[in-house]
Amino acid sequence: MSDSNFIILCQPDEGKSCGACCGLYNYVDSSRSSLTQRLRSRTKRFQKLVKNSGDVEVYAKETLAAEDFAKRYEVIYCCEYLGFLDKEEKKVGCLLHPEQNSGLDLRACSFYGQELCARHFCPSHHFIPQSQSQILIKIIDDWYLYGLVLTDIDLVTTYFRLLADRVGGELKPDVFDNVSLKNIVLEYFDWKLTWPFRSLETNRMGKYYFDGSQYMISYIDYAKFGRDISPLNSIFLSLSSSFKNAEEIETAEKMIWSNIENFIAAYRRNFY
Repeated sequence: MSDSNFIILCQPDEGKSCGACCGLYNYVDSSRSSLTQRLRSRTKRFQKLVKNSGDVEVYAKETLAAEDFAKRYEVIYCCEYLGFLDKEEKKVGCLLHPEQNSGLDLRACSFYGQELCARHFCPSHHFIPQSQSQILIKIIDDWYLYGLVLTDIDLVTTYFRLLADRVGGELKPDVFDNVSLKNIVLEYFDWKLTWPFRSLETNRMGKYYFDGSQYMISYIDYAKFGRDISPLNSIFLSLSSSFKNAEEIETAEKMIWSNIENFIAAYRRNFY
C-alpha cells in the first residue's frame, strides 16, 4: 500500500487488535472465555519453550496436542501461533513476529509463511470507509469485540449509512469524543455479542453458516411471517438473527431504530 494515510486495522493501537485472518473465530467454540484461555496458554508455552528458531517445532507439536482444533469451516486455517502480545492481554497477534522476538522473524514456520502474513490485508481495509474504520478504532477497546465488528462489513457500513442519512452527512471520528454518542454506537456494536435473537448454532457466524467444507449466506424467510423483507435485513443477518415469529422481527426493528433515534437526538443536542 503506497498511501501514507492507509490505516492497518490489524494492530491499530495499544488497546486492541484483530486476529480474524489467523482463524481466531473459526473454532467451533469461539466464545470469549475459550479463546482467552487458548491464547493465554499459547503465550505462556511460547515464552517458556521458544528461545531460537529451532524451538518453534517443539512449541507447535505441544500446542497441536494440547488444543481442540475443531473448526466451523475447514478451509480457513486456524494458526497455532496466534497468542497475546502483551501482559494485559489486550492485543492478539503473531507470536512469531519479529517485534515479539527481538527482531528475529520466525514467520516462515507458519502455514501461510512470512510473505503472505506480512502483505495480506483483509477486505475490511478496502470496503469499510477509512472514516468508519477510524471510528471503530476510537470507540472499541476490546480485542474480542473489535475483531468481530471489524470483519463484519455489512454490520458497520449499513449502520453508519443509516446514521449519515439522518444527520445529512458522513460522521467524522472526532464526533465520538462525545461520550454519550460513543456509548450509543457501542450499544449497537455490543449486540454482536448480546443480540437476543442470535442463533446459537455453532455453525453460524454473522450472515454465514458452514457445513464444514462449504459456506452459505443465511436467509430470513419474511414471507413465512407475512412480512416484507426488513430494511434492516443486512444488519439482522450480520447479527446471526433467527426469528420465531413476526413479533420478534418487529421487536428487533424497534431496538435498532430506537438506537438510531437516540443517536440522532443526542447528535442534534450537541452539534446543531
